[in-house]
Amino acid sequence: MKSERKRISTGSPFEATMGYSRAVVQGDWCFVSGVTGYDYATMTMPETIDQQARNCFATIAKVLEEASFEMADIARVQYTVVDAGLVDALIPTLGEALGDIRPAATMIIAGLIKPEMLIEIEVTAYRG
Repeated sequence: MKSERKRISTGSPFEATMGYSRAVVQGDWCFVSGVTGYDYATMTMPETIDQQARNCFATIAKVLEEASFEMADIARVQYTVVDAGLVDALIPTLGEALGDIRPAATMIIAGLIKPEMLIEIEVTAYRG
């Protein structure tokens, strides 16, 4: 039996113009697209990586809650950071958000699509 697919949107203009969902729920899995540090209510971006990461985690938590998941359900996380020199400033925020959950994690150093973006965080959650 095929499980129902549910799509979740934050209302970000990027979702509509680029043709993706903020998250897709399939059965006991929730796949959250890469989230950048925008405050999606105001479409403003903080200047520091730690504040951007806090915004990312706030968006992720809200999306997971809408999907009937919790932060504790996160099984995997991928971070994309634009500069390895920013990682030390980021580490405390990652520990605050996921230190008790400790999902499998990957960090990639790569460019992002807008110059103000310093980090993008993608998660996969499982509730089984």
